[in-house]
Amino acid sequence: MFIERNIKFFYLKIFRRVRSFLLSEKSRKVLIFLFFFFISSGFWLLQTLKNNFEIELAIPVKLKNVPNDAVITSEPISELHIVVKDKGTTLLNYFFGHDFYPISLDFADYQNLGNHVIIPSSSIEKRILSQLSSSTKLISIKPDVVDYFYTMGASKKVPVRLRGKISTGRQYYLTDTLFSPDSVLVYAPQSMLDSIKYVSTHAVLLKEISDTVHKRVQLATIKGVKFVPNAVNLTLPVDILTEKTLEVPLLGINFPANKSLRTFPSKVKVTFQVGLRRFKSIRPENFVFDISYEELMKSGSEKYKLKLKSVPAGVSYVRVIPDQVDFLIESIPAYGY
Repeated sequence: MFIERNIKFFYLKIFRRVRSFLLSEKSRKVLIFLFFFFISSGFWLLQTLKNNFEIELAIPVKLKNVPNDAVITSEPISELHIVVKDKGTTLLNYFFGHDFYPISLDFADYQNLGNHVIIPSSSIEKRILSQLSSSTKLISIKPDVVDYFYTMGASKKVPVRLRGKISTGRQYYLTDTLFSPDSVLVYAPQSMLDSIKYVSTHAVLLKEISDTVHKRVQLATIKGVKFVPNAVNLTLPVDILTEKTLEVPLLGINFPANKSLRTFPSKVKVTFQVGLRRFKSIRPENFVFDISYEELMKSGSEKYKLKLKSVPAGVSYVRVIPDQVDFLIESIPAYGY
């Protein structure tokens, strides 16, 4: 109850002050000033609108009557931008009281021009002028041409490739680059379609990533070409690097049946970095050294510098200890005679 009385008192106080001001000599002077200010502003505006001005307007563009078997691979522009000149009163009407009808382009009218239709804006100037006042002067039309590409169903599937730069944090590495879908349907005029072997994404720039990335990426546009879909899901699996050491036996390659290889030592230690997910799957037999009989016979030395012939995928920074070994080629005696 006390609060209600305070609110009523507050509003009554404000009301009395406002009424007192409006009935005062000062308020009458302010109101008279405002009245003449708005009158003079109106006259000034009317006088100004009699002058000529230039403004830019937009007129919609629409392609109609496209056959069901035709695929528009590059849509025409959605609107034309025109610069017109006239008195301010007329231009004001364009802004607030005039809606422009779309400039309709009939597909059949331009079908004989080939798969790339080019329509000069000057050829549709009359249709623009028909929507303008007779006193309005058309200064310019942008763009200069309206063009679009189409194909009568020609298409093919092409793979998606990543464009950009990806870097991982220290002790991390990128295990793969996955797209879903990994290929897209391409629609284009046959002359363009033959030259398209793959489609790239927009540039993807990621720095120091340390966890798997999932990202929706748009495909890089090519004028006159339509992709279905025009965006794909990108997955960048990231794994942490760890170090592993294996003892790998040394075996000869292409040795005759009566010859055998003995190395000192018979096994070497192979130390490498690999992702944690593949740590257990890497085995000694995944590493193959190229110790061929022919090369050993030509070496002229009892020492051999080891060379890895095969390294499993995902393995990096491989070190072999020792990196060279002593060897001996022994003859295997024949039995049975």
